[in-house]
Amino acid sequence: MKKILIGILVVLMALSPIYSASGFVITLGEATDANSAWKNSVMNYFKSNTDKNITNATTKVITASEVNLISQNISGTTYKPSEIVSCALVDLSYTSGIKVVVDTSKIYLVTPKMYENALKSTGINNGYVVVTSPVSATGESALAGVLKSYEIAVGTPIPDNAKKAATQEIYTQSSIANQTNQSADNIAILFEKVQNEVQNKNLTDVTQIQTIVVNVANNMNINLTEQQAQQIATSLSNAQQAQGSLTDFKNSLQNATQTASQSTGILNQIWTYLQSLFTYLQGMTGQ
Repeated sequence: MKKILIGILVVLMALSPIYSASGFVITLGEATDANSAWKNSVMNYFKSNTDKNITNATTKVITASEVNLISQNISGTTYKPSEIVSCALVDLSYTSGIKVVVDTSKIYLVTPKMYENALKSTGINNGYVVVTSPVSATGESALAGVLKSYEIAVGTPIPDNAKKAATQEIYTQSSIANQTNQSADNIAILFEKVQNEVQNKNLTDVTQIQTIVVNVANNMNINLTEQQAQQIATSLSNAQQAQGSLTDFKNSLQNATQTASQSTGILNQIWTYLQSLFTYLQGMTGQ
């Protein structure tokens, strides 16, 4: 009986890295990675928000230079290595759209819906995403880690123009929320509604998009200045213009998602079978 149990454990240990790591990635801000207490805190949070073994995830460190490359000209901020603390987990085996979990005890500005909008701008429509930080953070720079996680999970880079458009969208949503005293979620819903219409009609003209922004904002009782409406329209125009460069990434994402989903299904079937076998053997031996 002991030999059989050992055999079952060996099979599970051998199969887990093969199947459960597929499409499963964690990115750590370089400041967090360099601080063992911070890193442990973040990994524990990830562990509590996934049913997978996080030791099987592909792990990558995100540096200040990587964040600045995309966001510096948009945010006007140059991040230092000590400021890159946000971390992300991405699991492609989740196929029911995009689900974003944000650690609101640490991330105080960017909401799940804001991340979701930005991800859709890069052609991402599915996956399970978790964002956290060991210390208080806006969550704006965390998008670089989320996008990097997707690139690693998919195995195909996201074009820089699409990453910059998504980053601009995050910062624009945050800025408009602050300027209007609206909740971040309200502004994110405004972006989502306009974004859907822009994508459905494949609009890139800023003036046309601005008209949609004004109409949607009025229907939501959100007062925008002309400058704010134009800022939103410009952001969504840039995102739509980037769609043409995303064909390869979208195709790779679809393939990687299918692989991750199938791998998870296979592992679950094997686990169920081994559990049944173990129960049967227990009954046979009377233990």
